[in-house]
Amino acid sequence: MQLPAVDKLSRLREETNLLRSIIICPDQDMAARLERALEATGEVSVGRSLHRYPTAIDLVRTLRAHAPEAVFLSFETLEKARETVQLLESEAAGIQIVAVHSDMDPRLLRETMRAGVREFLADPFERHAILEAVHTVKALVQQRPPTFESTSQIFAFLPSKAGAGTSTIALNTAGALARRPDSRTLLADFDLNSGMMRFMLKLQNEYSVTDAVERSLHMDEHLWPQLVTSLGSLDVLHAGRINPSLRIEATQIRALMEFLRRNYQALCFDLSGNLERYSMEIMQDCKRVLLVCTPEIPSLHLAREKLAYLRSFDLDGRVSILLNRTSKRAIFSKDQVEEILGVPVARTFPNDYIGVTRAMTAGTFLDPNSELGKLFGEFAADLAEERRPAAQSDGKRNFLEFFAVPSRVAPGEK
Repeated sequence: MQLPAVDKLSRLREETNLLRSIIICPDQDMAARLERALEATGEVSVGRSLHRYPTAIDLVRTLRAHAPEAVFLSFETLEKARETVQLLESEAAGIQIVAVHSDMDPRLLRETMRAGVREFLADPFERHAILEAVHTVKALVQQRPPTFESTSQIFAFLPSKAGAGTSTIALNTAGALARRPDSRTLLADFDLNSGMMRFMLKLQNEYSVTDAVERSLHMDEHLWPQLVTSLGSLDVLHAGRINPSLRIEATQIRALMEFLRRNYQALCFDLSGNLERYSMEIMQDCKRVLLVCTPEIPSLHLAREKLAYLRSFDLDGRVSILLNRTSKRAIFSKDQVEEILGVPVARTFPNDYIGVTRAMTAGTFLDPNSELGKLFGEFAADLAEERRPAAQSDGKRNFLEFFAVPSRVAPGEK
């Protein structure tokens, strides 16, 4: 299926003062007239026009997709309209409702007021009446913005250096999160330099992060399923072809994140480690930033550098260290790594080259019943249950001579 064309410039010029709205009106002709009249004011954007009174499930899906501030609701069928008002108020506290009808009937006006709806528009929809209602609704929205249920379970997987096994950890942690009850999970590969999810899972979907970002300001419940590949309760958005030059604006990331938070119970982002602007935007929304390193000098050196950089953005309190590919013969033990980095190691994952290679060859997850698979299950449970990592280490620096550098150079400086 062909995705709609994208006018990048017009979408990046999104007017922040537009009132986000949806229309619920079984009379399609009247709904079309209302939509034209609303958008002609230049003060309202209509995200969706529903031509029937929605079920509870359909209404929740629409609200999560569009996050409207106002609903223009037809009262042509009084009983159905009252039921919809109750559903709206239970699902989105603070949402503003404007009653719509074919004529200004005083009896119906009293009924809408009894239902708690104070604004009323009648067909034909005259500009001055619409503007008066919109200005009233905007003032109410400004005083009490609508609230929608959204997740705080957002996790970014950040490699200390390339080849640390971050994508393997992100994939299997996301898979373990998705296997938990009622836990719809998204895994998004934002490594635009060398994203591996499409290869690791043998994904055939032609759409990618690029398409999601370009359409983020107008994402909806019909477009999104085309972009992701569903594997049970896990949706995967792959990075597509290598595209390091893709420009991602902060407004695009914020719009996409808001949509994702309303539609998933857990979000996992596999980042490149290059600390791009969009990666920093994602991490600002994260509950935990999971910095992956291996017990080797180059990896630990870069982990220290990235910890320092994240600290400058006040993100260090969210960072947890994941020590990957540990073994009895590792150069550094877990305790020594904690001394080197100055922060606790939240989890260690042993090296299982054969198991990882077998899973990658099959295009699937590690066996959840394998030793490493069980560790990912336990780690996902920790993340879902919001357990905190162990206390900070005591600050000893017995091994710091391996990581001494003459001076620090800020990114972009020479």
